[in-house]
Amino acid sequence: MPAISRDTLSLPRITLAPGAVDRPVRAVTSAPSALEGEGFPVRRAFAGVSLADLDPFVHMDQMGEVDYGPGEPKGTAWHPHRGFETVTYIIDGIFEHQDSNGGGGVITNGDTQWMTAGAGILHIEKPPEHLVMSGGLFHGIQLWVNLPAEKKWSPPRYQDIRSREAKLLTSIDGGALVRVIAGEVAGYSGPGVTHTPITLIHATLSPGARLVLPWRTDFNGLVYVLAGRGSVGPGRQPVESGQLAVYGPGGALGLAAGERQDSNAPNLDALILGGQPIREPVVHYGPFVMNTREEIIQALTDYQAGRLGQVPAEQMPHRHEGDADLSET
Repeated sequence: MPAISRDTLSLPRITLAPGAVDRPVRAVTSAPSALEGEGFPVRRAFAGVSLADLDPFVHMDQMGEVDYGPGEPKGTAWHPHRGFETVTYIIDGIFEHQDSNGGGGVITNGDTQWMTAGAGILHIEKPPEHLVMSGGLFHGIQLWVNLPAEKKWSPPRYQDIRSREAKLLTSIDGGALVRVIAGEVAGYSGPGVTHTPITLIHATLSPGARLVLPWRTDFNGLVYVLAGRGSVGPGRQPVESGQLAVYGPGGALGLAAGERQDSNAPNLDALILGGQPIREPVVHYGPFVMNTREEIIQALTDYQAGRLGQVPAEQMPHRHEGDADLSET
């Protein structure tokens, strides 16, 4: 996804209100690698960061970037969720989703699937069969957005957001392509409908470009580097691929791309996100995010009793629903 094209310069420019305070960077962490689902590689973007700094987010995986050989692409088995929302954003490649509430579809470059688990749901995510046979490039993000206690029992909901629906903006210098997937920035809104107030942006900056976004003072602020290198905050703290920057308070959020980039990552690609903290107790166990231990036990009981949904008849589950191994994604 290139940062600059002939069309970029005609996009709306992001401007700041006078006197907006640039947020300082409180910490930069590096994401460790792991294997998820049936064995696809991920980087745990939020590892080592306190839930207080992440709130209202709980978990985020960078899936890939990996160039699979034939027969290598992998996904997840059927598994449950309760108490939060999953946001799956595909940068490169193809992914299929199906859930027990009737939601589902195929997403590819720049598409997003937004699933509200709410009171409970089963779902599966996997590459299509033709991609398994051929192999190919795969790169994406899955983000978990917490729900406040009053909305944890909401009915499940599914949103299919096509790449063309994202609101496209650019920086003052024209060197950044900003895709607003959800929430609002500089008066422009993305298509994602959220229970919890958040902003989710994918930005691509050309070498040397700088991006400063107006940012709600009641939101936290996070930047995760998907590829490339650059700097964050007014102190220009260095960051590179696989690192997360946690910002302090203020009304503006800034990042910049390094003048020199590697040939395999010619631009700075970053996910920019923030939300209104819920400030409630969080008890997280596998695919359940609740407020108390008792609610986690109830979720396990309900799942094993089939009350979180049933696998559609035309699909065969990869494992029995009573098995103890619950996938995180």
